Amino acid sequence: MTAAAGVPLIASAGQAVAASGGGRESGGGAATAQAPDRELRKLLKEIDADRIEATVRRLAAFGTRHTLSVQDDPERGIGAARDWILAEMKKYAAVSGGRMTAELQSYIQEPASRIPVATRITNVVATLRGSVTPDRVYVVAGHYDSRVTDVMDATSDAPGADDDASGVALVMELARVMAKRRPAATIVFTAVAGEEQGLYGSRYAATQFKTAGVDVQGMFTNDIIGSSRADDGTRDPYTVRLFAEGVPTSETPAQANTRRSVGGENDSATRQLARFVSDVGDNDATGMNVRVVYRRDRYLRGGDHIPFLEQGYPAARFTEPAEDFAHQHQDVRVEDGKQYGDLPEFCDFDYIARVTRVNGAVLWTLAQAPGTPREARIVTSNLTNDTELKWAPGTEPDLAGYEVVWRETTEPEWTHVIKVGLATTHTVDLSKDNVFFGVRAVNRDGKRSPVAFPMPGN
Repeated sequence: MTAAAGVPLIASAGQAVAASGGGRESGGGAATAQAPDRELRKLLKEIDADRIEATVRRLAAFGTRHTLSVQDDPERGIGAARDWILAEMKKYAAVSGGRMTAELQSYIQEPASRIPVATRITNVVATLRGSVTPDRVYVVAGHYDSRVTDVMDATSDAPGADDDASGVALVMELARVMAKRRPAATIVFTAVAGEEQGLYGSRYAATQFKTAGVDVQGMFTNDIIGSSRADDGTRDPYTVRLFAEGVPTSETPAQANTRRSVGGENDSATRQLARFVSDVGDNDATGMNVRVVYRRDRYLRGGDHIPFLEQGYPAARFTEPAEDFAHQHQDVRVEDGKQYGDLPEFCDFDYIARVTRVNGAVLWTLAQAPGTPREARIVTSNLTNDTELKWAPGTEPDLAGYEVVWRETTEPEWTHVIKVGLATTHTVDLSKDNVFFGVRAVNRDGKRSPVAFPMPGN
């Protein structure tokens, strides 16, 4: 079925935005924003800063969690940390009514960069299976390995509180809170190893997902999210950075040609995921401002989302607003009266809890909303000043319809929303030459998916 939207570029701008049913509770924001409902607010209130602090301190107490450290000591080293994380995850799974499982994901990494001898690398994985569309998967991760100044020093104390016990504590707290609930889609909570040596654990996890054909529609790594204090002493306790690439890491030459033709540099699946994070995670329920950074990661650096990007999955990285480099990748020491080292005393646990709420709002909304529309395309068989959009029908049983969104090419956020019902094609009387379009799905509860950016097609 085809409908004529009749939405002139200027005259109906307010009408199109009003049709979205979205919008921030205060201060404007993107037309696609989704206010938190009562269920989500209740979930976020259960996130406990004291529990997060206890987790960070426990992980730091293992002395070192270096990937090359001892794996069979019950008190010290990465093996002891691995076993403790698994035991905690199993406690959460025990109250899930069978919906959550917790297990180890291991492999032997043969000698490679920063891995001098064959080494067992183990991820801890808790999977909360979806009750409606379990084959649609979202992943949240932190890395539990740590390091000091010398990346090959596997014996010195490396407490790794901010980098990255903070991210692991976030993952574990979300697993605890969500284990008692029934998401529609599947959420995977994982603590990966080998990050400091070269993203080994996450690369193995991403490859396993890809080999198995798993439909990962979003992945977030939380790495260095433990402090709101910069190295100059300034604090920004209500901002978290989200790094999101534009040109896809996995882009093929043919895809690159299409992107250059249509101007899609700011509309990768990861950028749509980042817009979704701002839409649902930047509000009074989280108390946070999400600062989206248009880069894959910090300048010339990297994290555990990159292997997922390499496999073609949308993935992004959360990181504190400004880092204090005296408290990451440092030997624990006092020098000229200054304490160095990644110690728990330099973490802000209330801040970590707020970042956890951002992640919780995003993951829960993703899991409860429909999946991102597939096969979205702009029909190019005819030269016309109208724009005809098509997409494949979703399979969710509670699907209520779709919305077409658009914005000027110079706008970073979607500015207009048009409801189109259960149609899988829609014609808008705007030229595709002048604006960007997208499509998102809506369910009966009013939850909306991330936007799909259409490619040329028929």
